Amino acid sequence: MEGAAHGAEAVRSIVTYAREVYEHQEFTFVGDYGDNGYLEEYTVLVRGKPTGVVVTVTRNAGGEAQHLVVNHRPRSSVLLIARLCGEQFAGITLAKLFVGGES
Repeated sequence: MEGAAHGAEAVRSIVTYAREVYEHQEFTFVGDYGDNGYLEEYTVLVRGKPTGVVVTVTRNAGGEAQHLVVNHRPRSSVLLIARLCGEQFAGITLAKLFVGGES
């Protein structure tokens, strides 16, 4: 992504779409870390390409997700996901965050 998505609805839209393109999700680790964090590490296929994913979530004082970071690897998978998201969100504000996306 180029920049950051802001607001629960924007983040939900991106995460929901990512789940649609993920195939064969296999978790390595899922759990709390520190006083206000949550971590997921897993592998998936995206259009047949093996992809590693690490998700970190920071919670606010109420226990709700406040900040979310999703990292993909390798670079070829990052670019593939960015292109797919650019196509998915074409024509709306979120598109500008992704490769090839125009809002």
